[in-house]
Amino acid sequence: MTEALIIGAGPAGLMAADVLSAAGHSVVVAEAKPSVARKFLMAGKSGLNLTKDEAFEAFLAHYQEAAPFLRPMLEAFGPKEVMTWAEGLGQEMFTGSSGRVFPKVMKTSPLMRAWLAKLDAQGVDIRTRWRWCGGHFDFDTPNGVQSLTPKVTVLACGGASWARLGSDGAWADWMEAAIAPFQPANMGFHVNWSPHMPRHFGAPVKNVRLTAGDTSVRAEFVISERGVEGGGIYAVSRQMREGHSLVLDLLPDMTEDHIRKRLLRPRGKMSLANFLRKSLKLSGEKQALLREFGHPFPDDMAPLIKALPVRHAGARPVDEAISTAGGFRLSGVTEGLMLQDTAGVFAAGEMLDWEAPTGGYLLTACLSTGRWAGQHAQAFLAQGQ
Repeated sequence: MTEALIIGAGPAGLMAADVLSAAGHSVVVAEAKPSVARKFLMAGKSGLNLTKDEAFEAFLAHYQEAAPFLRPMLEAFGPKEVMTWAEGLGQEMFTGSSGRVFPKVMKTSPLMRAWLAKLDAQGVDIRTRWRWCGGHFDFDTPNGVQSLTPKVTVLACGGASWARLGSDGAWADWMEAAIAPFQPANMGFHVNWSPHMPRHFGAPVKNVRLTAGDTSVRAEFVISERGVEGGGIYAVSRQMREGHSLVLDLLPDMTEDHIRKRLLRPRGKMSLANFLRKSLKLSGEKQALLREFGHPFPDDMAPLIKALPVRHAGARPVDEAISTAGGFRLSGVTEGLMLQDTAGVFAAGEMLDWEAPTGGYLLTACLSTGRWAGQHAQAFLAQGQ
């Protein structure tokens, strides 16, 4: 008999498998895709941001209403512990100017190779192309339907974004009563651009302040064919999803009065575009946005430059989001992440109903909840239940 079954081979599932196998338990990991940790590997394509080096209370606050629930897990395995864990797998870490923490090699693959080697040495049996069929632990596999009867199970099935990488949210269909509906998180927003905008597609808009609701960040974002996306947009995406307007400060280093004084200088024969570029150093991308959302221009453009309202046509679909809100309600699990109505079955990672911004918060909580679920599954086995 399999002692411990893990469903899902992302960071949360592999961390639970690590904990249980290190304690000497036989562990099977069932993964629907042909290879493990596909979304985790994709996250490292542009640099693997594992965590954020900042004061714990500031770090915890980014989980908003889920912070009290996640506190003990992140206190036990937070940013410092994540860094130590990665270093233990041979990855030298560094902290960027923003506090974001990366492996020096920037990629996920060296970390994954070391981690998988460790799991293999601990006897973890990873079975790919094993898709959970729901209900009891039946799996659609290359060899037909296979059934397992584990003593404990950790569900780490992911959310509902990037289905092609494995997080398709299919598990929610047979747990519907316990699920808060999925919503996109850390996503871009669609904009119906005017004909003058295509030449700016792909361009970054740097050094702006983005404000939506009570969230305000100084960051950059990208003008894309489909709308606006990138780090600055993701940082305010929850507030935008909840109905708050997006407002841009195109010149956060200048006061409104300073901008106004510069705009009162003689313009001569210069075009407005050249005048704005020379007097305010306003880039072509910023001017394009000003024209898109502020035309016809008022006589006093200073307030518009400091608070440009952005019209959008809603969030990009869930499957295009970096992560999802919603999932298995936290009220449906114990403090140890065991399902309230199913003894011996635990849940971890993004399938739980919490959300966080990018910047290391997502991965840290996935690793932390996976570890926590693994530890409590181990305690359940020790009690012989």
